[in-house]
Amino acid sequence: MLTGPVTADQVTGLTEDVRALLEAGGAGVVVCDVAGIGPPGLAAVDLLARLQLAARRAGGHIRLRAPDPALRALLDLVGLPVEVEGDAEEGEPALGVEVEVEPGEAAV
Repeated sequence: MLTGPVTADQVTGLTEDVRALLEAGGAGVVVCDVAGIGPPGLAAVDLLARLQLAARRAGGHIRLRAPDPALRALLDLVGLPVEVEGDAEEGEPALGVEVEVEPGEAAV
C-alpha cells in the first residue's frame, strides 16, 4: 500500500521494487493500493508515472487499487494511462453490463 505524501527519496526505491517484482514474478502486473496516497497532486502523478515507466521497461504495467476519484480525474487530465482494478479491460464490457445483439447483426 502506498501511503503519502511520498518523498522524492522513496520514489527510487519504489520503482526498483516494481521492476524487481515484475522480473521475478513473471505475472506482468503490479497492483498498487493507492487508497492512502493522500491528496491527489502532481507528486502522486509523478510517482505513478515513474512506476508505470519502470513497469513497462520490465515488460509489465501497474494497476491501481482504490484510487480516489480526484486522483483518477487528474491522471485522465494529464493523459497517464493506468488500469484500475475492477475496470473493464479494453474492448470488454464492464462487469454487470450485458451486450445485446440485434437480429441480423454478427455477434461480437
